[in-house]
Order: sequence, then C-alpha cells, then structure tokens
Amino acid sequence: MTHAGRQRLKLLAFFAIFALPVAVAWGMVEWRIGIPEGRTAHGELQPSLPILSQWPLTAVEKDGEGDWLLAFDCPERCAERADRWWRLHRALGREADRVSRLRIGGGGEPLPGAALSQWTASPEWRSPHRLWILDPEGRPVLGYAPEVAASDVLDDLRRLLRLNPEPPMARYDQASSVVGGGTDGQ
Repeated sequence: MTHAGRQRLKLLAFFAIFALPVAVAWGMVEWRIGIPEGRTAHGELQPSLPILSQWPLTAVEKDGEGDWLLAFDCPERCAERADRWWRLHRALGREADRVSRLRIGGGGEPLPGAALSQWTASPEWRSPHRLWILDPEGRPVLGYAPEVAASDVLDDLRRLLRLNPEPPMARYDQASSVVGGGTDGQ
C-alpha cells in the first residue's frame, strides 16, 4: 500500500471513530433499542389532588415551614404503619429535618416528630392506608399504595430532596428568628 493509501485509510478511520457513536445513538432512538424504561419514581404522580390546605382535615402542623411532608392515611393498625414511616424518616439521616410526618386518622398518640390529624369528611380520592409525599407548599407530588416497599419511598424521597435543595442559609434564618424572638429588628 502506498503512502497516500495509508493516509486515506487513517482519514476514514478518523471519521468512523466520530461518526459511529452518532449512528449508534440515532439507531437507538429510531428503533427504541437499548433505551431505559424512563421510570424514575416508584410512586404515582398526583397532579390532580388538591393542595393540603384544601384537604378536609382538622388542623395540620408541620415542624418547619419549608418541610416536605409524608402524610399517611391510617384508619387501622396505626402503630405498625406509623413505626414503618418513622423508621423511613430516621433513615434520611441529615436530611430528616427537611421532612415532617402527618398521620391522618387512628387513635392514640403519634410517634415523636409526627403530627396527628383527622378527616372531617371522606373525599372521593381518599384511599385507606395510602401514603403521599407533599412538597413544602402542600402540593401532592407522589402517592403510594399500601403495599409499597419502604425502600422505594426512601429512594423517591431522597431523589426529591436532592433535586430540590434547601437554600444554604435557610437553617440559619430559622434559628435567628427563634433566637431573636421574631421581633423584626427591634
């Protein structure tokens, strides 16, 4: 092979190195080969549910104003279910203070760190033993069936917290308003 032939071969190999990945990617998109399912959340998206302030509940309290909320409907066997979500809350580690828990229904005292509320009416979208994750503004984000694995909820919650970081000074702003008594600079 002559020198010019080797140079042409090198040039063709160079073009192939850059063109081959583009051709493979185009084929994957065109024929849907090797494309992941696209599922990222284990729960069901809940855009049709009303915001928390419109739920027919007695008073609802959250630990922090900017907290995400784990709300679970508990008409029976509340101690077992509450313990399950308490353990999940603890598994969040340092992010646990960004999440509050709300038990809806059931008798007895809630576990530490959880609030208790009751249904004043039963809405048509209510499903007993259901768990919802609500954003800091009270919008339902994800809903889970009663048999959901706690690890799936934990994965989703960690992902939501990672994708929606807390403002860097939020903890200090809350602490200074408590220490200062909330007196607006007086």
